[in-house]
Formats: sequence, C-alpha cells, structure tokens
Amino acid sequence: MSETLRFTIVIPAKDEAENLPAVVEEITNLLAGESFEIFIVDDGSTDGTPLVLQQLSRAHHVLRHAAHARSRGKSAAIMTGTRAACAPVVVTIDGDGQNDPRHLLALVALAEAPGVGLAAGQRVTHAHPAAKRFASRFANWVRSRLLQDQTRDTACGLKAFRREVFLALPYFASMHRFLPVLVMRAGLAVRHLDVFDRPRLHGKSKYGLIDRAAVGVVDLARVWWLTRRRGASMVSKIHPAARADSTEVAGSSQPN
Repeated sequence: MSETLRFTIVIPAKDEAENLPAVVEEITNLLAGESFEIFIVDDGSTDGTPLVLQQLSRAHHVLRHAAHARSRGKSAAIMTGTRAACAPVVVTIDGDGQNDPRHLLALVALAEAPGVGLAAGQRVTHAHPAAKRFASRFANWVRSRLLQDQTRDTACGLKAFRREVFLALPYFASMHRFLPVLVMRAGLAVRHLDVFDRPRLHGKSKYGLIDRAAVGVVDLARVWWLTRRRGASMVSKIHPAARADSTEVAGSSQPN
C-alpha cells in the first residue's frame, strides 16, 4: 500500500459529524486521479461522528479511520493518523471545512523537495471571531519572538511533512503549534504557503481559547528551553502517550 500512495491526508476531528461528509466529498472530488488516502481520527467525539465515519468509509475506498476513547487533543490526533499513514508524505487539514483543500497538492509538492522537513500553510484571511483572531495573532507574536521560527502562523491546520520526520520529533500536548522550530532544530528546512481560510460549515470550534492557552504556555517554555540546549538534538523517541488510547483502525485498507 505505501509503495503506491503519494500522500496520506490526516484529518483530526472532534464532534464534526455535520462537517465531515462535505469535507471528504470536496477532497475526493478535487483529488480525483491522485494517489492518496484519507485517514480521519475521531478525537473522543460525543456526537454522531463514529456513525458518520462508518458511512464514509463504506462510500469512499480511500478512507480509513480510528478513534480516541477520550479527547486527547489535536497533536495526539495528528500523531495517531501519522503513525497509521501508508504514504511517505502526510498532509493535515481540519475537519470543519475552514481549510481549503485546493492547497493540498501545493503543500505536498513543497514537502517532497530535498531537505524540506515541513511545508506549512500561513493564513492570509481568517474566518474566526474577532476575539479568536486577536488571541491567535498575540500567541503567534509571542512564539515567534521567543523561538525565532520564522513563521507568522503556526495554528493553520494545513501542513505537510514526511512521515518519518514527524515521527522522529518529540511529542507533547501541543506540538503541532511548534512544528517549524522543531523541524528547523532537526536541521531541515521549512517552506511556507499562503492559504485562505473559510467560515466553518457547521457548529463551532471544539478547542477553546483558555484550555489551548494554558497548555501552550507550558509547552512554549519547554520548547524554548530545548532550543537553548547546546548540541542537543530535537529528534527523540516518540512519547508513549501518542500511541495510546486509540481503537482499531477501520476502513477499506490497512497499513503495512
């Protein structure tokens, strides 16, 4: 399977039952003829997401899925999907419809270039409420000043990376927000792509400002300390927590 696929699309999803059918339909229509798979990780949803995923996997042969028994956060969901991915390149997109899948192929192409560890989308438009936009800009400003990661927007859900690179990085609760500096510290290049944000299709964000900020402050301090360690490699063994608490992978195909 891994020898025939160009990339795996990993979609972390928490209570996105209303949005996932449209997201999957748009992706499969846009990428018709491409060699890819979709892997959706249900991050402890309490709505109808499990049933929707069963229906989607029957309707789309390229789709597989797994579930966390409880919500573990976006980084854990991306880790679960990346570990299960069959392709050498993984590209992530949110399950709420805000990320435009027309950017996927461009990100994959950037990530495939020699010496590149990460291709990161940077939003030029934001479809969030004013309070969330302000919080995001402030968090990005603080992170950029402290870490010097040369990235203006690390919260964008559109990212692409080589599977082996991601799995070699240290795992922690909000690592997806620090991928640029982690990849740079590992000696690989980061490439950026301007992308456009859209209003979410249904519902509201399931990851709030307060809980993300609380975790982010601790992890920001941790990453800052890691980047200051002389001679210390940022590449480490994957944390066991990233592997735990997921059900058997379901869908029409299984990884090698």
